[in-house]
Amino acid sequence: MKYFKRNPSQQRVARVLLAHGLSVRDGKIYCGRIELSISKVARAINVDRRVIMNTIKTIESEEKLKKVFEMLAPTCHFKELATQLGWGVLVITPVDPSMPGILADVARIIAEEKISIRQAIVEDYCLAKEPKLYIITEQPLPPKILQKLKEAKGVKAVTFY
Repeated sequence: MKYFKRNPSQQRVARVLLAHGLSVRDGKIYCGRIELSISKVARAINVDRRVIMNTIKTIESEEKLKKVFEMLAPTCHFKELATQLGWGVLVITPVDPSMPGILADVARIIAEEKISIRQAIVEDYCLAKEPKLYIITEQPLPPKILQKLKEAKGVKAVTFY
């Protein structure tokens, strides 16, 4: 985000694009292959559309930024619909989100219960204020593993449903 230090509005736009996996190509914003309206993106972020256009210009003028933003892709997140499909949702708040091994230890505990993981999404600690690890499991987790999960490496808090 060093490219946007002098312009907090552009930095905010760039963070939203990164967080949602929205790419920038040829002066336009895309969600996958779907071109998004600059005006609607501006309204969603609550900035003037000129801020969006200037952010795109900044991104495309810096080769490193351009390469990063051209490759972004949105990801489907199952956390909201998992329970409707009979799956489990586990939310981990880490003590230190940059600590290696949190996902590995939590996955090990789930695997010991012979439960498959359908999806694991980790929020980037540079983009989220309080990043979380979301694990979607093939079935709801049994309450008996709650204590093991709380004791897993780097875990501050656990929620599951």
